[in-house]
Amino acid sequence: MSGDIPVVFVPGMLCDAQLWAQVRPGPGFRVVHSDLDAPSLSGMADQVLGAVDGPFVLAGLSLGAIAGFEVLRRAPERVLGFCAISTNPHPPTATQYRSWHDMAFRTTRGEFGTVVREVIAPTMFADRAGTPELVERFVAMALRVGPDRFLGQLRTQADRFDSVPSLGAVRCPALVVSADDDALCPREYHRAIAGAIEGSRFETIAGAGHLCTWEVPQRISELLSDWLPAVARYRTTAQESICP
Repeated sequence: MSGDIPVVFVPGMLCDAQLWAQVRPGPGFRVVHSDLDAPSLSGMADQVLGAVDGPFVLAGLSLGAIAGFEVLRRAPERVLGFCAISTNPHPPTATQYRSWHDMAFRTTRGEFGTVVREVIAPTMFADRAGTPELVERFVAMALRVGPDRFLGQLRTQADRFDSVPSLGAVRCPALVVSADDDALCPREYHRAIAGAIEGSRFETIAGAGHLCTWEVPQRISELLSDWLPAVARYRTTAQESICP
């Protein structure tokens, strides 16, 4: 394996590649974007695995990291490093089921735009509302994703299960990032991930919410640039272990 190591960026629910537009992994690594529009968690994992040939680094935010958990279960030998941001490793709660059912019902009634703007957008940013510019940017992105993919993503969320037990098998370097003002995925979710993966690195970010890649992209880039050399070392060790 030669050349730059691919970093596959996996977006969250109602997000696309623009989620990562200002995030840079640093020298020696190249960005690859994965879609997240398959109608099942296994299908999403297939999309991530199909985004690049061979080993790669997986960086996922929210639902993107949940798809990453499935990738780690199915093809751990492909993953050189795993970065989980603003996510939840646990199974859904009754409250979440009710919320998702309501959003799906309203979306099927033609209220997708209202759901995005009034229900989802207020949970995306640090002050529980975000600046008007960030809100409009998120709404535009969500509308690009569209109601059909949104409904599929809701169904996928509802079918997920507890990922914590399987994370103990992860051997690649891991970076877990929690934003202090995340209204959806609090710090304890990320501590559970970091606690399950031996040797993982846990970082918190002040003054940012769920979509921290938009609020503090420079900080996310710095964390990746500082962590990714450990991935390069892991790749070298993995190569040496299979050489005759």
